[in-house]
Amino acid sequence: MRTEIWKQENEEIRERYELSMERVQAMGRERSVAAPFYDYFHKTAAFIERMGELAKAAGKENFSEISLEELQKQNRELYADVAGEEYKESYACLETAVRRLGEGYGQILSFLYTEIRGMIVWAYEQRFTDLTVVTELFIEIYNAFEGGTPDIQSLKQTIYWYISDYCDVWIPNRIREQLDPGLSFAKDIICEADLNDVRYLYRFGEYITENEIKMSRFLAGLPQEQIDAMASTFTEGYRIGFDNAGIDLSRKRTVNIRYSLGFERIVRAAIGQFKGMGLDSIIYRQAAHSVNRRPQGSPGYQTTAFSKQYFYDHREDAALYLDSKLVERKLSVLRSAYEEYQELAAVHAGPAVMEVFGEKPFLPENCPEALRFSEKQQELNVRYNSGAGQIINKYIPGDERSFTIIAYPVPEIGPQFPEIFAETVKINTLDYHLYQELQQKLIDALDQGESVYIRGAGGNRTDLTVALWELTDPKKETLFENCVADVNIPVGEVFTSPRLTGTNGILYVSEVYLNELKYLDLELKLENGKVTDYTCKNFDTEEENRNYIRTNVLFNHETLPLGEFAVGTNTTAYMAARKYDIGAKLPILIAEKMGPHFALGDTCFSWSEDTPTYNPDGKRMTAKENECSMLRGEDLSKAYFNCHTDITIPYDELECIRVNCRDGRTVSIIEKGRFVLPGTEKLNEPFDESV
Repeated sequence: MRTEIWKQENEEIRERYELSMERVQAMGRERSVAAPFYDYFHKTAAFIERMGELAKAAGKENFSEISLEELQKQNRELYADVAGEEYKESYACLETAVRRLGEGYGQILSFLYTEIRGMIVWAYEQRFTDLTVVTELFIEIYNAFEGGTPDIQSLKQTIYWYISDYCDVWIPNRIREQLDPGLSFAKDIICEADLNDVRYLYRFGEYITENEIKMSRFLAGLPQEQIDAMASTFTEGYRIGFDNAGIDLSRKRTVNIRYSLGFERIVRAAIGQFKGMGLDSIIYRQAAHSVNRRPQGSPGYQTTAFSKQYFYDHREDAALYLDSKLVERKLSVLRSAYEEYQELAAVHAGPAVMEVFGEKPFLPENCPEALRFSEKQQELNVRYNSGAGQIINKYIPGDERSFTIIAYPVPEIGPQFPEIFAETVKINTLDYHLYQELQQKLIDALDQGESVYIRGAGGNRTDLTVALWELTDPKKETLFENCVADVNIPVGEVFTSPRLTGTNGILYVSEVYLNELKYLDLELKLENGKVTDYTCKNFDTEEENRNYIRTNVLFNHETLPLGEFAVGTNTTAYMAARKYDIGAKLPILIAEKMGPHFALGDTCFSWSEDTPTYNPDGKRMTAKENECSMLRGEDLSKAYFNCHTDITIPYDELECIRVNCRDGRTVSIIEKGRFVLPGTEKLNEPFDESV
């Protein structure tokens, strides 16, 4: 059990933990902090006391003896002040914190409160070092307010040294979580619990909603052979990905499963199937410590967000403490951590990801009080991500790992959930041999091109020419990968790494969801393959719109290259989305197969450009890099951007895709949203069936 691994550490910290909890308990009897701060410290101290009680109970709690109603009540109480509309009245809400506590103080104390909220999951996992350190920070901040209102800068320094001093604990622990199958808190629950009794969901310590409960009960009602088949689609896609990339999976020992709670029956089956491949499953939750969180979200198992606005508002909390010295310290600690766990890293195969879709689309509100990176901090964040990517690739080389991704709907998608789930299973298991044959005809045409022209229809202002590389030996080489259902499930695309020079024009989408955020009238201008201008219509001012894109699409880079161009062929998925009116709720994993798509950032072959890749027809894929990734021998920071965001133009917004051939001919692939290339007409059948 995971708790046994932390047993010695817990014993060593026990005295500090008990002293800190005694001090917090005493705060409830004190009134040594003046208004308006008294209410904040009083309520937060009460929350910490509650976490102490939770930690005691979690170590010996028998969930089978507690009713479902009691578990639900306890879970709601733990997340009551930040769930749904209640978040806006919480100190976790930056707008509220600043209004009640004042500018500067509000941001600092709101950050502190969000850090303290991580105590819920640490209590469930019996992580007493984490509980102690955060409690001690709270006490230090409280003491500063006892003598009057402290200087804001001194409070920032306290936060800074808290992060700096303990990153050599939290970062190595996080790396170990990602590599050590012995840390089996979640896996033990999945493999040992009675999954027909939804009470097991409350053992994780996460926020549990009707989504998770209904999903678990729905899967419990399916026959085991269907569960095994869905798991096999997932695990076989992973295995085939290694085969297709020519990577020896037998040299690996671990795989990381990332999923959403409620899908434990499928995950349990996948754990068994991976075990049959010689892989032990590692399952860790999303990061709770600020130092390990990423502005665009952290990997790990998750649940329905108690408030997406909460996470959006706090995505750049690191602005409170990020500087160049801390970046170098974090990179040094990360490097040391991987060195310590290098044997575990060497046998790690990569992630197997099960995404979900169907939750209510999230259109964020802009919070002026939220912490935001300065221009210098944006550069530092990019530098850290680049350095971290290089360190990870040293210990888990890109040409020695792979992945797979699949997606399923959740009950929140609506009353037709069972039908949509069945349709998704069908889409995930389409005949890849048929698509392989049809997509090869597209590739044969595209391989003749020096560029591809894409134009939008109606109000879509896309007018873009994508440059292609030149083949040296067309009989043995190809520019486009014939993507079937392996790492990227479902089937349905051919893709390439475009040549940046000569790639010019406008990319526009009227409405799109990227990384769970909505964009209205998203427009990007590209010159020689790089973004030179961008806008959208989400907010009232152009500055807000540009900042939104800069943070969440460009990931704080000045610009990004076009790392991928693809033609999606999954018209079955497209028509299913139209039938159930769920296009806006689909994940990019499926949406990218429903029209041409364009990825900003790294190519699909980043860190593995020199590993040979072959299509089913035996031709070697040669378009695996661009003018940026070619710099990897000179400067890795200029070669890789550590991001890849797909943007799809749906068929109904598409006027044409045409290949500009090297001999002067033009070959049409799509006209007016329909496939017109001879031999690909079968892809239009789902369109015709709907008429």
